[in-house]
Amino acid sequence: MTKTMENHTEKYQMFREKYPEFIYHSYNIQETETELAVTYHFEITGLAMFAPTWRFPKPKKKAGQIPSIDKMIFSLGMVELVSYWKITCSPKVLVRAGSLDQKQIGWWKDLYFNGLGEFFYVNHIDGVDGENFMEMQGEASAAALEGLPAVSFASAAPPPGPGTRVLVPIGGGKDSVVTLELLKEAGAERFGYIINPRGATVHTAETAGLPAEQVIWAKRTLDQNMLELNKQGFLNGHTPFSAIVAFSSLIAARLYQLPYIALSNESSANESTVQGSTVNHQYSKSFRFEQDFHEYAAAYLPGSSYYFSMLRPLSEFQIAKYFAGCRDYHKIFRSCNVGSKTDIWCGHCPKCLFVYLILSPFLKTGEVADIFGRNMLEDETLTGTLEQLVGIQEEKPFECVGSRSEINTAIMLTIRRMELEGERLPVLFEYYKKTGLYEQYCGTGDAYSGAFDEENLVPEPWKELVRQRCAHAEIVPGT
Repeated sequence: MTKTMENHTEKYQMFREKYPEFIYHSYNIQETETELAVTYHFEITGLAMFAPTWRFPKPKKKAGQIPSIDKMIFSLGMVELVSYWKITCSPKVLVRAGSLDQKQIGWWKDLYFNGLGEFFYVNHIDGVDGENFMEMQGEASAAALEGLPAVSFASAAPPPGPGTRVLVPIGGGKDSVVTLELLKEAGAERFGYIINPRGATVHTAETAGLPAEQVIWAKRTLDQNMLELNKQGFLNGHTPFSAIVAFSSLIAARLYQLPYIALSNESSANESTVQGSTVNHQYSKSFRFEQDFHEYAAAYLPGSSYYFSMLRPLSEFQIAKYFAGCRDYHKIFRSCNVGSKTDIWCGHCPKCLFVYLILSPFLKTGEVADIFGRNMLEDETLTGTLEQLVGIQEEKPFECVGSRSEINTAIMLTIRRMELEGERLPVLFEYYKKTGLYEQYCGTGDAYSGAFDEENLVPEPWKELVRQRCAHAEIVPGT
């Protein structure tokens, strides 16, 4: 462990000395009647040029003149660049593609530092300081130096109600399903937003009943130079992908003139991945980022849609409870990163085990096993993963999983149900009962079914719908 830490820290310092400058040169926009294509131009001076691309479809039905979205496209490049910057972690970043004031520079550095918390931690890079890890210089204009006055999104967005047009990013898992179904109950006109479509995302949109013209397929392409440098041993790791979803969804919503963007990030995403630290795999899904993004777009990206997470008041536990009743989706949803390319549940990774556990209180034993193709709770090799999920080990898996407490609560309730119904406990639950956690959580009971996190940006009356449908439902396994 110590040797690995020293090697990565030395590599980090070596690359910063050898490649001290990263440049965001420019972006090009190409428009046709059917598509808006963007190419970004980045450079690590002395090493490589990068030209990643984005393609956004245009609506078939024109709804009047679409206002300029240059600032949104520039900002998407600002969040895209971090995937390339991390190759060498160059100490100086020159932004020549657009203007930035000092507040903006501070905002972007904060996002990069917190969004790369896992990257620094997993690569065992020591001594990284949130202020000095990067010096950013922008092409400042007079207007940029003054900054734009902060305005409330609410003043620009009409009050939501039946028929309100809303963009819903679809990832293929249970969370976006719940958002789609809640908005359907609210009578909203839903538009799906999918980046690089795959089976689960396509099937989710179809199952939700979204018309083809209301599903926006964006294509993001990574530069091959980055992938080649990763193979050569340059620095690599997790970047804040949900921030990319946020900025790109502003562009899609602007093209289709949709006043709302409804994410599916829950309160559980606020918990750190490493106990006693701020390292959070899900930083750009956290409420802190949601608030920061909301304020940034209001101040610097005029005309932005109202961005919020529909599920922010809820825990993963409550989302699973609601999703258990969405039976049409049970065979088609997927959120396994290992199996994403082939659109399967691998049945062996932390994400698979988490979803298995969080659904178990709300479905019959055989129903959960049918979703994953096997009973994962009988797999003794997953004992270590179970320990990470419930807090026996210090680190949670670096995956989008729920809080330690709610996972323990889900396990406790499932064991209680199985014992009451006379079912034999599987291997992992037999082990869990020996840890003392079962008795501990039996004592505290279910703290999640009726919970509602008031730190959220959900507009009324949708907030009340979430409260009524997800914070007061009974647990009825198999119904």
